[in-house]
Amino acid sequence: MTSAPKSLRLHIGIFGRRNVGKSSLLNAITRQQVSIVSDIAGTTTDPVEKPMEFLPIGPVLFIDTAGVDDIGALGELRIKKTKQIFDRTELGVIVSDNGQWGNFENGIYQELTARKTPVIAVFNKCDIAPAPQNTKTQLKANGIPYVETSVIHNKGILELREALIRSAPESFINYSTIMGDLVVPGELAVLVVPIDKEAPKGRLIVPQVQCIRDLLDNDSYCIVVKERELNDALKRLENNPPKIVVTDSQAFLKVAADTPNEILMTSFSILFARFKGDLNEFVNGAAAIKNLKSGDKVLIAESCSHHPIAEDIGRVKIPRWMAQYVGGELKFDVYQGNDFPENLAEYKLVLQCGGCMTNRRQVLSRIEHCRKLGVPITNYGVAIAYILGIFERALRPFAGGLDYFRKGEV
Repeated sequence: MTSAPKSLRLHIGIFGRRNVGKSSLLNAITRQQVSIVSDIAGTTTDPVEKPMEFLPIGPVLFIDTAGVDDIGALGELRIKKTKQIFDRTELGVIVSDNGQWGNFENGIYQELTARKTPVIAVFNKCDIAPAPQNTKTQLKANGIPYVETSVIHNKGILELREALIRSAPESFINYSTIMGDLVVPGELAVLVVPIDKEAPKGRLIVPQVQCIRDLLDNDSYCIVVKERELNDALKRLENNPPKIVVTDSQAFLKVAADTPNEILMTSFSILFARFKGDLNEFVNGAAAIKNLKSGDKVLIAESCSHHPIAEDIGRVKIPRWMAQYVGGELKFDVYQGNDFPENLAEYKLVLQCGGCMTNRRQVLSRIEHCRKLGVPITNYGVAIAYILGIFERALRPFAGGLDYFRKGEV
């Protein structure tokens, strides 16, 4: 991992009508030829992503979207792809030209603000037609920052970069931690890392790497072992035991058996349930597993598009464990990447992966979508701990999550 993962970057979505200059603007902001530019409307057919370092924010991901006023059957597919970007946008840029800001732009603004996403308005091609004063007054009254730009004359680009920095969510200026509040500086964590077919040769998987880096950033210590070496490692540490043991969820039972009860124990996936989503909501969703019946439909939502192996956690192991718990076969649908169904009425439960390859905004958007429709949602690690009967122990490091569960059980 030589650069920040896409999932940890601030996702900046660029929206607007066709041919207002979104791609040209992105090229100007990044100072690179990222997106194809043409006078022909609809040149951008799919979202174009550009990762870069954008100081002082740090790592960001610009997303150049297709014009959402596209027409025709192919245009409808482009619009659908663009609308998916709303759910993972953490800072929205709405681009217009010829000084226009009407119902169309307001519609995009409402989509973003409904998700509590900060917005910047950009009036591009201001050398041809500046933004009307009444429009600027209205935006200012609504608290929407705006910038007038002309890519041809390199006007307003610096001002736009400054507006992006000012509007970035505070969490990206003062970034949160995965484990820093659990393992204070000078304390020790033991990370249990099974080496299986899911881990590319010579590498660890993303959550493991990010946890190691987070501990180092926090001036904490960590020891990394495989599951069969954990018992021996803990014996060597008897005089100075670790604060916590973190395991891959697939090795939960063995690790729980080998870890003394006085040592905290959880999984990478549960850490990411808190880091990338809403742990309390996932705890509540896991409690709904007890209500499942044979024949019920469950949605598996994976944020990456990895090639599944024979014993894939989402497609094989979790369905098998859940069938054993329920005492009958369940029906599973799998969605990968940014795909997520609008209609969830047929599902009794949604199982979100750890989310290491997406950003928190997208996971929170999925949680909110499920909440509105009354469909419980949980994540892999939280669900596995519940099914295997070690729920309370796996939640013990997180006082809030454990209290939330106990209140729900009353």
